[in-house]
Amino acid sequence: MRSTLLSRRDLDFLLYEWLDVEELTKRGRFADHSRETFDDILELSEQLATKYFAPHNKRADAQEPSFDGDKVTIIPEVAVALDVFAKAGLVGATLDYELGGSQLPTTVAQASAAWFTAANAGTTGYAFLTAANANLLVAHGSAEDVRRYVRPMLDGRFFGTMALSEPQAGSSLADIVTRAEPRPDGTYRLFGTKMWISGGDHEMGENIVHLVLAKIPGGPAGTKGISLFIVPRYLVGADGALGERNDVVLAGLNHKMGYRGTVNTLLNFGEGKFTPGGAPGAVGYLVGEAHRGLSYMFHMMNEARIGVGLGAASLGYTGYLKSLDYARGRPQGRSKALGDPNEPQVPIVEHPDVKRMLLAQKSYAEGALALVLFCARLVDEQRTTESADEKRRVTLLLDLLTPIAKSWPSQWCVVANDLAIQVHGGYGYTREYDVEQHYRDNRLNPIHEGTHGIQGLDLLGRKVTQQGGASLLELGARVTATVAAARASGVEAAALAAQLDSAWQRLVEVTAALWSTGDVEAALANSSVYLETFGHIVLAWIWLEQFLAAGTGAGDFYEGKRHAARYFYRHELPKTGPALDLLARADSTTREMRDAWF
Repeated sequence: MRSTLLSRRDLDFLLYEWLDVEELTKRGRFADHSRETFDDILELSEQLATKYFAPHNKRADAQEPSFDGDKVTIIPEVAVALDVFAKAGLVGATLDYELGGSQLPTTVAQASAAWFTAANAGTTGYAFLTAANANLLVAHGSAEDVRRYVRPMLDGRFFGTMALSEPQAGSSLADIVTRAEPRPDGTYRLFGTKMWISGGDHEMGENIVHLVLAKIPGGPAGTKGISLFIVPRYLVGADGALGERNDVVLAGLNHKMGYRGTVNTLLNFGEGKFTPGGAPGAVGYLVGEAHRGLSYMFHMMNEARIGVGLGAASLGYTGYLKSLDYARGRPQGRSKALGDPNEPQVPIVEHPDVKRMLLAQKSYAEGALALVLFCARLVDEQRTTESADEKRRVTLLLDLLTPIAKSWPSQWCVVANDLAIQVHGGYGYTREYDVEQHYRDNRLNPIHEGTHGIQGLDLLGRKVTQQGGASLLELGARVTATVAAARASGVEAAALAAQLDSAWQRLVEVTAALWSTGDVEAALANSSVYLETFGHIVLAWIWLEQFLAAGTGAGDFYEGKRHAARYFYRHELPKTGPALDLLARADSTTREMRDAWF
């Protein structure tokens, strides 16, 4: 039976027919792998996601974690699923063999991860946060940090979090006030409060390893004075044994509209409930160098941003497949051409407006998944290339595409989930069907790991201008190469290429015009519009790439790919025209608005 979580056929197309992940096995890091090992991982992921994650998705949503003032209670199926995930070696799938990892390409690991998010975003959150925590410590921690904390995380014994935000600071990390006071023994004592900490307290596993941003007294002001600390729930001895309870205390739970299965917490550090070593404060261990915490945390945040995009794509994808399944099995109405009430009803998938909604979902979900896997391929190239020039170019491209990979799926796959509800009609917003939960879960992703507005400021304010516009030039070279290939591939591909080339050239012109005045505030006033426009043009490029990869392949799958590309070029890409006009005018409507006028 065809899965309604993801399409394995589409994954095979993206990985093998478009991204050519088999080529990665020619690189030393991945030499032990083959298509056979990649297929084994994908098959295992589908099986585990279907058997252990999907069945309790609705129950974990309905019976969200609770706090009785002493401990957090989570339904038992969550721990069972996460234990299976860890025992399958998936937490450290991309890490080195000597660390207990599998040295799997990030591209394949992300394809694997998509199955789990599609099945159960709430439960999967614990595993993915732990993996990102472990990856950061491997990149920036000491050998001792890795030994004490990473290995137990890969085994599923420890869980990991990232603790950035504070109630008064929100996304403005320059304004955090959690302080880390140095001690003579080289440790620190942390005092402060952290908000919105996913996975911050529970009884699963043996320990929770918090990565906490804090300021050392006397350090530089703002973000330049932020350091990163390991703050475990239980202290870990040199022999790996658990010691005293650290002074990390759960102050309360946040109850969100989605991702309800992932416990979300308000944590107090150093409130005095516990006094490890007989002294006040939560014991913390500096990661790397002092005052470089934000740059270290961005390692985890950028990974998480691509992960958010993957999660959004996965939720959009499963909503699409479930609404397609419903539309094929739901008879209602008759052919308008016949108009004969004596004729049998037809499945609603035959109605043009339902086809429109399904086709839109297909273009958003399949396009988003392709974009995220393309970025994962860039991560693999960046990590394994022996060419300094190639690494520079790939890094520039990945930097530029990261805000798109986070924000575009988070915006448009929520639209896909909205359409999935609409396809179901009145049943869509009932809890008996899955699609209303997928919408609620996915609606969090435009906020997760940097809001939509923050991604727009990052894209227009930093990424397109860095190194004299080098990132934009690198993406432009890729787009130009695709356009040239399409023009040589036939009349239809050439027509799509002409549309893409026109939109891209206009985007470059508008980008230059926005910065030509030197007025930063004016340039950034419509940065969210810029982000959305840029994203749609990037996705048009991704769809042309898929159109070319599908080639003249016969059969329903290839016809569906080509037609989804047609839809995107006819219905979606034209939306960028008016947006580019608005940007070119440097429209000041939002800037001119005054508080009192609301």
